[in-house]
Amino acid sequence: MDEKNHYSISELASMLEISPSTIRFYEEKKLIDPERTSGNQRIYTRKDRARLKLILRGKRFGFSLDEIAEIIGLADVEVNEVSQIEKSLAYTDKRIAEIRARRSELDLLETDMIAMKDNLVKRLEEISAGQNEV
Repeated sequence: MDEKNHYSISELASMLEISPSTIRFYEEKKLIDPERTSGNQRIYTRKDRARLKLILRGKRFGFSLDEIAEIIGLADVEVNEVSQIEKSLAYTDKRIAEIRARRSELDLLETDMIAMKDNLVKRLEEISAGQNEV
């Protein structure tokens, strides 16, 4: 495990397997706020790394950047752990409901596709049987 306290943008990008431009994008969106050197180079802390990991996990789970900002406490100045957990639970419940709805739609689509395939196979067999009779 890496125990460094500070990272360059290229080190952090490599660690998280993302591009430096992705990190800059999240900075532009105010999701992270790296320190700067006297030469204005970005320096990322372990806190920035942890926050980026949360952002990437949120994106992987399908949350919007606004939702991620709320979950990690950027949208509310008076955020506390309880409110972060409550927001996370609410967004997670919403995503689970969306996933379940999508799964139901996919199940219906699969059923329809199987029925169509069965009808096409049956029709092909009928046509083939009719050609063999001639």
